[in-house]
Amino acid sequence: MKVLTPIAILLCVLPVFVQAATGDALAGRAAFAKCASCHAVGPSARAGFGPQLSNVIGRKAGSTTDFKYSPAMASAGFIWTEDKLRAFLKAPSDVVPGNKMRFWGIGSDKQIDDILAYLRTFQQ
Repeated sequence: MKVLTPIAILLCVLPVFVQAATGDALAGRAAFAKCASCHAVGPSARAGFGPQLSNVIGRKAGSTTDFKYSPAMASAGFIWTEDKLRAFLKAPSDVVPGNKMRFWGIGSDKQIDDILAYLRTFQQ
């Protein structure tokens, strides 16, 4: 049995921490303004024209109880990871064809990273 040294363990998990630390939450708050007309975040967030997005990372797609999802989103069957959210923010219809969100996507990878950083601040 091989035992990993603390340095070997750090080298294994460091890329995960570096990737998770990307983005600027303050800039993400400003970029989220385009999302806020339909989505809410925070302790008192409720669905509006779209589902609330608090704790979205790690949540099953189409699963909040206070929003009526399109059949496509309700049956998507995946968990919202940061990679899945990144792809969805870039091209929603590519990730969930037939979803009813009226949004074409965000072309800037930096803005997407910032929005994800902002959404991470609402994870419990």
